[in-house]
Amino acid sequence: HTNRSVNHRYKHFDWLYERLLIKFGSAIPIPSLPDKQVTGRFEEEFIKMRMERLQGWMNRMCHHPVVSNSEVFQLFITYRDEKEWKLGKRKTEKDDIVGVMVFSTVEPPAEDIGLLEAEQKVELFSKFTKTMDDGVKELLNVGQEHWKRCTGALPKEYQKIGKALQNLSQVFTTSGYEGESILTDPLTEAGKTYEEIANLFAEQPKKDLQYLMETNQEYKGLLGCFPDIIGVHKGAIEKAKEGDKLVALNKVTAQEKNTMVNRIGTMSYTFQAEMNHFHSNRIYDYNTVMQHYLQQQVEFYETIAGKLKQALTHFTVQQ
Repeated sequence: HTNRSVNHRYKHFDWLYERLLIKFGSAIPIPSLPDKQVTGRFEEEFIKMRMERLQGWMNRMCHHPVVSNSEVFQLFITYRDEKEWKLGKRKTEKDDIVGVMVFSTVEPPAEDIGLLEAEQKVELFSKFTKTMDDGVKELLNVGQEHWKRCTGALPKEYQKIGKALQNLSQVFTTSGYEGESILTDPLTEAGKTYEEIANLFAEQPKKDLQYLMETNQEYKGLLGCFPDIIGVHKGAIEKAKEGDKLVALNKVTAQEKNTMVNRIGTMSYTFQAEMNHFHSNRIYDYNTVMQHYLQQQVEFYETIAGKLKQALTHFTVQQ
């Protein structure tokens, strides 16, 4: 940590994303940047949302042990002046260890991974990411519908109940009966309570559902990167599996075939490390966001229960 702030415009984040994708895209999921234009009712609202999403993206990159320590990322977060920024940009743009060449910088453990084991690991993770992608998209769709209901239909229903109770109370006041207020006053309060509950429903998604949706949105972006990464690994495995045939046809030497197989071992270790990193983060992230979501939901319904209990105390007539 330098304890020194750096300033960047959105186009600089675009540049960083492109450089990270070019360098690491064959081995590491580099999710797209949040949309530059974020839908919001007011300008300050979408600026705030875009900043929060960019911070989320940066946090994701900062927590990746390879990306965060790369030269291009360190330049982005630590440069001191315009001169250092321009020199660093030029240097990183000339970097030729990009794409599949990144695997040549990896030093795997001594034990070799066989082609069959490598293929099985890729296939297992491929199936998992496809089904997780479906699950994430389903939760996003359900969440969006629930958000609409919480901010639209539900508050309207509670407002209608509140208004109807207050209207009924108003009718009762016209009876001319001396003891009427023992009913009309608490009835009016009950009506106001339902209007307050309507407002609580309308505001609640910002306190809990928003965070669950943002986490899912982030993972949707991450999952969208894996088909390309998996494709690189499957392609390399298929080529290595044809090694014996290529040797028989004198298209490659036995030494070249062994080099291909060894390269698969290196790629497989890299892939395993990336899977472990993904799963570890996934378990932590979903645990954290669900704790927050459920805690907020508990507090929300406890607040509603408290208001209803308070309204109930005003009705004092004994049976």
